[in-house]
Amino acid sequence: MNLGSNNTRNIYILGFTLLVVMVGYGIIIPILPFYIEAMGASGIELGLLTSISALMQFIFAPVWGTLSDRYGRKPILLVGVVGYGVTMLLFGLANQLWMLFVARALNGILSSATMPTAMAYVADHSSANRCSAGMGILGAAAGLGIVLGPALGGILATDSLSLPFFVATGLCLLALLLVWLVLPESQPAEARNPQPQAQKKFRLTDLSKVLVGPIGSLMLLTLVVSLGMASFQGILGLYALDKFGYTTEQIGVIWMIVGAVTIVAQGVLTGPLTSRLGEVIIIRISLITTAVAFGMILLAGDYLSLLLSTALLVLGVALLGPALNALISNRTNLEQGITLGISNSATSLGRILGPLWAGFIYEVNIGFPFLSGAIILLGGFLISMLAISPQSQPVPLAKPPLMKENRT
Repeated sequence: MNLGSNNTRNIYILGFTLLVVMVGYGIIIPILPFYIEAMGASGIELGLLTSISALMQFIFAPVWGTLSDRYGRKPILLVGVVGYGVTMLLFGLANQLWMLFVARALNGILSSATMPTAMAYVADHSSANRCSAGMGILGAAAGLGIVLGPALGGILATDSLSLPFFVATGLCLLALLLVWLVLPESQPAEARNPQPQAQKKFRLTDLSKVLVGPIGSLMLLTLVVSLGMASFQGILGLYALDKFGYTTEQIGVIWMIVGAVTIVAQGVLTGPLTSRLGEVIIIRISLITTAVAFGMILLAGDYLSLLLSTALLVLGVALLGPALNALISNRTNLEQGITLGISNSATSLGRILGPLWAGFIYEVNIGFPFLSGAIILLGGFLISMLAISPQSQPVPLAKPPLMKENRT
């Protein structure tokens, strides 16, 4: 992969930074249920802790993107890495529930500066081909962090729940030094945009066009999938602790399986299966698979059956996401940026509401979040059967840009 020696070095520095951030994200997952139990809290508080981070990311990720256009990439990256290290330290020092909420909110606010800024850095000085290669490195680093984080958290928390967070803080310090001392700024002062308000703004009419247009049902499906998956992610660890009494190490292995299946499904299976079956069939099969897997998790009676059920659910979701995004992109009657922005908002809304809902019904019955997930995904399957046609074609823009040849 020839990206240029300096550019390659910079991309690998960014990749290491994202690896550290995603390891920190993964470390939290197997440990948070134990923190909650130790502080006498319940599923409702766990749902709130999960949702508050998603809410802060939803609000602040666009803000950091705008600031990086105005002030350069490197300062915003430094803010994100410093912020992540501080929040990891706060997690390690927390001994009261309110401290967890403060750390989680700050985590969502500050860590949301890293991913969009790193991607913008790669795009600043890369051709289309090299940009794709660079984005691939960043994606692989983030995926590796998602796999390693839960394992590291589960192992290190065996003797101390705080130790994994102090280790994550040390890794953040190393990433900070690399970004500060070695990584150059990618955007010279004259290339920065001091007036981001001059850019195209989103309008409410755009939202109405999406909702009543050819991709309205796809946006609804995006919300449904995000809602169901966020319910699962927010409560699985606490469920495994309360029903089976599993250790941090065992819960960490569950989340390792989640990360590994996601990487294999999206990196190896998505392309061939989509080429063979098409997006709509993949979406329908995946929705049925995830609904069935929710029921299997509810019925799981031992560790192996829980691992297999979780792997099946994650496989369905991992195949579903790319197919759904591709269909939205192909069938939109608006600009791609606006369309994908609305799609991301639907995903974020699900990540905010899902854990809240799961935490609330978990207090009624610990199996209800998984029963609810199965019902939600079956509803998504009905939407896909009734409202999404395999033959639908994209609606052209009123003033089309240069486009590829029409395909029949």
